[in-house]
Amino acid sequence: MQTKGLTLTVLFITLFSFACQKENSGHGTAGKSSVNIFLTDDPTLVFDKVLLDITKVEIKVEDDSDQRHESEHQQGDDDSDHHGGTSGGWISVDIHPGIYDILRFRNGLDTLFGSVSFDATRALRKVRITLGNSNSVEINGASVPLTIHDNNNIVVLNIDESVVAINSSGLTNFWIDFDAGSSIRFHGNEFELKPRCKVFSKEKSGGIEGIVLPGNAGAVVMAINGTDTATAKPENSGEFKFIGLKPGNYTLVYHATANNYVDTTVSNVVISGKEDVHVAAVTLHQ
Repeated sequence: MQTKGLTLTVLFITLFSFACQKENSGHGTAGKSSVNIFLTDDPTLVFDKVLLDITKVEIKVEDDSDQRHESEHQQGDDDSDHHGGTSGGWISVDIHPGIYDILRFRNGLDTLFGSVSFDATRALRKVRITLGNSNSVEINGASVPLTIHDNNNIVVLNIDESVVAINSSGLTNFWIDFDAGSSIRFHGNEFELKPRCKVFSKEKSGGIEGIVLPGNAGAVVMAINGTDTATAKPENSGEFKFIGLKPGNYTLVYHATANNYVDTTVSNVVISGKEDVHVAAVTLHQ
């Protein structure tokens, strides 16, 4: 019994230390700002896996002179950023380059993707992701390559303070949300990848979570707010979760894909801030 108690105590301390490390990773020293970047996904209903070859992640941090230059030469600087230019304050983020199955990070799951620190006199402006050539999907057990045309292997996202809470001279956490469903299309005789992503922080967004049953209805859930639609593919237990939703009034559409179950809709789900809204469990009927 003493051995069992000691083992549980060690396990608790280990888990507690890991949780603290994840929340606090990237804290800078005096005069430094720090960033933690998390990776999550808005899933696709077509593929079993979406495997992205992520080779590099960078952030753009500017001082006053950089900001003035970009405001005066915005189009040229934007073009340079999308072509992989490194001038104007781009710094590399410490990541593990490799193949990431982004469908693992759904229903509120995420992974701490990278961290970096920089001089606190500079301001966080953009994040840039560079993809390699080994991108693919899996469908019905078969692996199919994804083709990237033009400069679509480089994704540049603005860090907008309306959706990301930037903590100057401290730690900023933000999430990159890949929309797997709208990033891949069948074009000609190939699957083409044109990544569509958004960034958000949990301080300026909310979530919706719930349960849909039965499992053999094969339900998917869509959260619709005007022209914005997020999609969740529930777990085997029926649980689903949306994160990174901007404030607004949402309609949840529970769409059954199997066994002649009937769709249902729940209206007036209000996201007013950074809270998670729990909706009542929904049971679909034939």
